[in-house]
Amino acid sequence: MAEEITSDTIQDALNRNPHLADYILNYRKTTGRTPEFVAVPDNSLRGRTSLDIIYPVGDPIFIHAVKERNVILYKPIEPNLTPEEQDIMEKVMAIILEHAADYPPPESADVLEANIDKIYARVVSVGGANKAKGNSVTVVKGLYEKLLYNIKREVIGLGPIEPLIRDSHIEDISCIGADGVYIVHKIFGSITTTVSFGDNNRLMLFAKRISERVGRPVSDKVPIVDATLPDGSRLSVVYSMDVSARGPSFTIRKFSDVPISIVQLVQFNTLSAEEAAYVWLALEYGQSVFVCGETASGKTTVVNAIIPFIRPELKVFSAEDTPEIRAPQEAWQQLVTRERGAADSRVSLFDLLRTALRSRPNYIIVGEIRGAEGSMAFQAMQTGHPVISTFHAASVRKMIQRFTGDPINIPVTFMDNLNIAMIQQAVYVNGRFLRRTTSINEIEGYYEELGGVSTKQVFQWDPTTDQHTFRGMNNSYVLEKRIAVTSGLEDPKLIYDELFKRARIIEYLAKNNLNSYFQVFDLIKKFYQTGDIGLPVYG
Repeated sequence: MAEEITSDTIQDALNRNPHLADYILNYRKTTGRTPEFVAVPDNSLRGRTSLDIIYPVGDPIFIHAVKERNVILYKPIEPNLTPEEQDIMEKVMAIILEHAADYPPPESADVLEANIDKIYARVVSVGGANKAKGNSVTVVKGLYEKLLYNIKREVIGLGPIEPLIRDSHIEDISCIGADGVYIVHKIFGSITTTVSFGDNNRLMLFAKRISERVGRPVSDKVPIVDATLPDGSRLSVVYSMDVSARGPSFTIRKFSDVPISIVQLVQFNTLSAEEAAYVWLALEYGQSVFVCGETASGKTTVVNAIIPFIRPELKVFSAEDTPEIRAPQEAWQQLVTRERGAADSRVSLFDLLRTALRSRPNYIIVGEIRGAEGSMAFQAMQTGHPVISTFHAASVRKMIQRFTGDPINIPVTFMDNLNIAMIQQAVYVNGRFLRRTTSINEIEGYYEELGGVSTKQVFQWDPTTDQHTFRGMNNSYVLEKRIAVTSGLEDPKLIYDELFKRARIIEYLAKNNLNSYFQVFDLIKKFYQTGDIGLPVYG
């Protein structure tokens, strides 16, 4: 839809959006309160004992977040239509559909929107009353823009959930039945919305429309579909009522064009500056790193955040089912599976990894290892191609069990091809939903006398203090036996000085809010090119 306009002040917002003024007036009459206007929500809003704010997500949409009975409720504010106005809209949409035949099929959403604007301006005019006559419609002045917004919301946008799609603070949208729309908010955590589809029949139509839009239509015959929206967000739809007992359901895991940077993760305390510096050294010196954890623990976020540590001139290949990896290196080849079509035309993750190996990349990134592709990833590591991947496992022990058991079946003696396992968890700290790197572990090797794989925990998160502890000081196998040796240090212990120097760089960037993804990548690139010169290094 049209480019967003963010309101800097409440007066700007009210001047441009009469429906917002009406909403605030009605809310004040009902509750005796006036919500606080917040132009850009931030983490200072977390944990407030009382919360009653309105923030913009792009005209004409605003969000009212209010704590009621100690529960935060998420209320989108839009130019809503009355039943009579809805009837007018349906007539206008029918006329637009007729005129759409005069235009070639739109190649993009922007072209479709431009066509709608042209047709709408031709068939709808402002008059003294709302009426339809033939192929033209007259509406009162206040309805003209409101009607156009709602038409675009239905045709180009995603209907009732359009405000949630527009809100960059939302990570996850879940719908269970017509009235059960829930979100995961970056500031407020898991909360309920007032969004409704009216009834399950309308929700079924929505599920059908959104799945058709991405070329994976659901039906009673194919009731479950996983797909990717045009913006890269993950979509999962359960269509049939006999499969989803509470009504049709869907989940959208939103995709961000610009990933969260490693400096932002340090600011969030997802991991410490020392942990970031450790991974920086690891990726500079070609170590293989798996980020493990349960669903929604932030695994892919961490992977995207650490990729800039790979030297900028190296060749990087990524292989995924759903394209979520973003690599800033120029020589980045993004490979995506093809699951549909004839059996001989499908391309699996295993196929992509085999292709990547033939191209001799410096780093291979696997979106997620689930099955047979795991053995190919370990073959890649055995042949000297470091691998980064995500994997569903809540601990190092469970990771090893899953890799050495069905269906992956990696020989346990091969596990030492993997160097580092980072463990991610979604945790609650003082009632707040947070993501933390709970440990970073080194894989030393398989020892017959031990009857298993030797691992060492070099970093550990303490839930009581919410702090990350470096347990591998003067005792890190990866730093001393692999990186220090490769870098040519006469005394392996000097590698810790390098780690703490890089940690100070990251701390400086975090303290001074130099944290955007590509800004961080540019600084890391500069470090590789010139060393410490011109970079913020203290002590």
